[in-house]
Amino acid sequence: MSTTAQLGLVTFMFLLGCELRLGNTRASGTTVGAIGAVVAGGMGLPFLLGAVLACAAPDVLRGDHASGGAYLLFFGLALSVTALPVLARILVDMGLDTTRTGVFALLSAAVGDGIAWLVLTAVLAVSRTGGTGPVALTLTLVALLVAVTYLLVRPALAALLRRVEAGGRGERLVLPLLLAGALGYGGLTEIIGLHPVIGAFLFGTAVPNGSFIVTRLHQQLQGFTQAVLLPLFFAGVGLTVSPGTLGTSVWHWCVLLGVIVAAAAGKLAGAGAAGRLIGLNRTEALRLGVLMNCRGVTELVVGGIGWQAGLISDAGLTVLVVMALATTAMTGPLLKLTGVPMPIPAPHTDPEPSPYRPVPERTAQSTSVEV
Repeated sequence: MSTTAQLGLVTFMFLLGCELRLGNTRASGTTVGAIGAVVAGGMGLPFLLGAVLACAAPDVLRGDHASGGAYLLFFGLALSVTALPVLARILVDMGLDTTRTGVFALLSAAVGDGIAWLVLTAVLAVSRTGGTGPVALTLTLVALLVAVTYLLVRPALAALLRRVEAGGRGERLVLPLLLAGALGYGGLTEIIGLHPVIGAFLFGTAVPNGSFIVTRLHQQLQGFTQAVLLPLFFAGVGLTVSPGTLGTSVWHWCVLLGVIVAAAAGKLAGAGAAGRLIGLNRTEALRLGVLMNCRGVTELVVGGIGWQAGLISDAGLTVLVVMALATTAMTGPLLKLTGVPMPIPAPHTDPEPSPYRPVPERTAQSTSVEV
């Protein structure tokens, strides 16, 4: 099951990389600066709070073989992430995807995800190699792989997709090719000394968007991955997560409570304050902080990677999983407190409703924001 679980995780990260698209977004220079402010506030404050808590409770959270620097960086990073797929689903369900607050939240989460995986790459390099020499070599190889990806691999994929769409043949080969590329990149990054998900995510970002073939294959692969492969990874993580790992010590449970409070307060205060600085009113700024607070599946993946790398203990993984569930669960109720109505299913107008009639998809549109 371990091999299948890793396959599910690699495939999920490939799909997440495919979803990380900023190229279709038109933004003024002021908007870019505003997004930078939200990313800095929404990630910076939780990162600092996480590092402080990790420094205060290494007996509970730290892995047995983790270096001090890698451990602190990882735990701070774990508190600063936002789940881009979950956030996008919440925005669509609540009708916030076209609002100014929703656009800022989505773009900031996308940029923050990219930064988070870059930092995680550095943290894994430090934890797996040790010393400045091996780390420098690892990061140099990663930079070389990124350059090859965007200078050679991405244009080649774009040319191949254009040829397949124009000729109408070879579509069945696209999905195996993309999967082979994701697995190959995962193998390359593992040889370099990093987790395979880093390579799968990088290859996903290189897949050209706008192709109807990629869109259709992405939908098919996403359903199978989320329904079959990824749950196996979470099952493996779930076998380790248990309140029993915290024991009966009051201090251990105080650490859990402190992490939940720091994670939620850091996002609300950091992103909310940045929202006020870029011109949002109080309600919009608070709503922005609430949206950036959802961590969902991304936090579980990050926590699982840190646990596999020995950066956090079993108790540390339990703390991060409980924190992810708590902060994600509070997103909906907190949004309601800010005045966002809960989504109400539209009534059927068909004379004979059919449960088999597909729901029409929302049309993707480019977004322009002026602040």
